Amino acid sequence: MEKQRERFSSSLTAFLATLSSAVGLGNIWMFPYMVGENGGAAFIIVYLCCVFFIGLPTLISEFSIGRGTRKNLLGATKIVTENRVFRSVGIIGIIASYSILFFYTVVGGWVYSYVFKSIIGTFRGITAEGTAEIFRATTLSMVEPIAWQLAIVIVASIILAFGVKSGIEKITKVAMPLLVILLIICAGRSLTLSGAIDGIVFLLKPDFSKISFEVVLTALGLAFLKLSIGTGSMTTYSSYFTSDNSLIGTGTKLAFADTGVSLLAGLAIFPAVFSFGLEPTGGPGLLFNTLPLIFEKVPGGEVLLVIFFMLTAMAATMATISIIEVLIATFIEEFKFTRRKAIIINLFIIMFIGSLTALSVGEGALLAEFKIFNYNLFDLFDVLTSKVLLPLNGLLFVILCGHFVKKEYMKKELTNDGLLNNKALADSVYFNIKYITPVLIIIVFIKTFI
Repeated sequence: MEKQRERFSSSLTAFLATLSSAVGLGNIWMFPYMVGENGGAAFIIVYLCCVFFIGLPTLISEFSIGRGTRKNLLGATKIVTENRVFRSVGIIGIIASYSILFFYTVVGGWVYSYVFKSIIGTFRGITAEGTAEIFRATTLSMVEPIAWQLAIVIVASIILAFGVKSGIEKITKVAMPLLVILLIICAGRSLTLSGAIDGIVFLLKPDFSKISFEVVLTALGLAFLKLSIGTGSMTTYSSYFTSDNSLIGTGTKLAFADTGVSLLAGLAIFPAVFSFGLEPTGGPGLLFNTLPLIFEKVPGGEVLLVIFFMLTAMAATMATISIIEVLIATFIEEFKFTRRKAIIINLFIIMFIGSLTALSVGEGALLAEFKIFNYNLFDLFDVLTSKVLLPLNGLLFVILCGHFVKKEYMKKELTNDGLLNNKALADSVYFNIKYITPVLIIIVFIKTFI
């Protein structure tokens, strides 16, 4: 089985693939509106602490399990531990993957619809009120959200059907650099708008009065979601790493690159928000309400808007692919399905629940009043994933790697069996995984829920 298993071509392609998993709608859509709702720069500081003190050690833990076993998430946990409690890491990861896909593909569908709208010139001469109305109409439609949601799932499934090298690797090598270039252009233009300085101040001047443990948990969940931690995406992708790939180096570069893209998105969004008199606490519609206004002011903006939404759609697709691949690898290796059959089955599962989720968004939506624990389906899957499943699974992962996996195994993976001259760094990372990271996650959980 291991001889037949595909691997990425090099450390660079492995980095681009993992970055494509991390850099998705979490950076361009979720990060800006969560910053807006939770105190601006103060939230960014808390988020960065969560990324580098909690997210990065957890990410490296997933890398160690994935590459060391060369298995899917369920198979990997069976190899590294006999403890039934920590084998549940695989089960929780599968549940979290489905939970994310049920709401993430809804937003991906919105992006796909905006690609079409930008192509046909819907945003030509648009005003702030006009963008808000278009977004409202898009989310409340009975057919449009589901049709575009189906589109993103089908596109992701087609790419996955080509496998690791011919599908995932080829797409990410082209899409990721282009997305970053477009973000830089968009941020550059946004910063030249009248009143842009207020947006910069919002991003850089912290208001710590808005920080609570609930906000810390939100930042922690966002860090896990944006780094693709807790679902098994990074365990699965790292199982395709080459043997000479530096796990600590790749994880660190990924954390910095992902954060950089998020901050670029913030610089593209918030100067425009303040310039056009929009609310920074505009919620999930913030991206869709601001980008058309930005590109309307740019020479050749109509073309750039089409390209940007296309690349945002590609980022959403890449992240969707990484999550579905967790399910595909599990179905293939644990249940002996063919890749094609595993893709088709998961497509139907995602669309069955996902379409119901799509109809729950917004006041007046068909299923808006159907609530569980006072949440509509969209918010339920969002909150369940980011505030419960991902932090919980991250906690189990670092405890597993720090206390139930043999120390020799971890040291071997962190040093590439001694080939890397990083023993002191590996010892430091291992100490963090074993003691510091689990304590920090537990403190956040206890303070928030009690």
